[in-house]
Amino acid sequence: MEPNRDDSGRFAAPEIVWQPHPKFQDRVWLHVLLFALTLASTTFMGAWDYQGFLDGFSNSPSLLMPFPALLVRGLWYSGTILAILGCHELGHYFACRYYNVDASLPFFIPAPFVTGTFGAVIRIREPFPSKRALFDIGIAGPIAGFLVAVPALFIGVALSNVIRVPAAFAGDELGEPLLFKLAAWTFWGTVPDGYSINLHPMGFAAWFGLLATALNLFPIGQLDGGHISYAVLGRRSIYVTGTTVCIVAGLTFYASSWMFFTGLVIVMLVLFGPRHPPVPDEHAALDSTRLLLALCAIAIFILCFTPAPITLSSLTKH
Repeated sequence: MEPNRDDSGRFAAPEIVWQPHPKFQDRVWLHVLLFALTLASTTFMGAWDYQGFLDGFSNSPSLLMPFPALLVRGLWYSGTILAILGCHELGHYFACRYYNVDASLPFFIPAPFVTGTFGAVIRIREPFPSKRALFDIGIAGPIAGFLVAVPALFIGVALSNVIRVPAAFAGDELGEPLLFKLAAWTFWGTVPDGYSINLHPMGFAAWFGLLATALNLFPIGQLDGGHISYAVLGRRSIYVTGTTVCIVAGLTFYASSWMFFTGLVIVMLVLFGPRHPPVPDEHAALDSTRLLLALCAIAIFILCFTPAPITLSSLTKH
């Protein structure tokens, strides 16, 4: 092939055309596969959760319906938890699309026990262009997930029932966030001594959604709360991070169920450091609307938080 020549007949350097890297490119098959696996794992765990709901607080659980029928009932749980987690991550994703910040579709993470999932995440592939973008992307997820979790919680609690706890029954007690207490009081009033709410699987999924929202709103590092805290306070957010880490570590002495989350926080801080990555306009102030939304995030955290998420064997009655 003959080389390029300019108008004078001399050889010309080949023209180099710069093309930006395409954004929002995903291996869709991988996201679909992970979603399908998580749907399967949460439906399987939801089936056993529904079986537990039918058994109430019985010390002798029994299979009250064929397992295929139980799997269908497992969708009460799986559909609810996937909706909450999915809307949370899609809130982040669509905020990234709005600001043209390259991000992946949600990765759902299956788990073979208890909740059936470790949650869902998106991968943000480039730095945040501004403090406003950081704040909006950070807060969009918790708000979107919370808006789904609230009606699911009230419906799930309404589908529950109040039954007597048998003598010498040992089980796990779920901590009750303020929002859960409100829903329980709305439908069941004051539960008498010796009785407890037998939580419907949809209610359990909503409870887990509230817990996930609260954990994400802790103002630490790369968590959603860390993004919000840095956007509001700038570099001073490092003091909030340090204080919060101490509080989380202290919670492990109150309830052992905090140990896993505390370990994750420590690993995150070791890998990424305690300081939030800076944005170009770090010293710019947020507008009053976003400051009001930051207060809303604090309110959501308070409504979703419980100091003892799971207490082992606390339902024992003598």
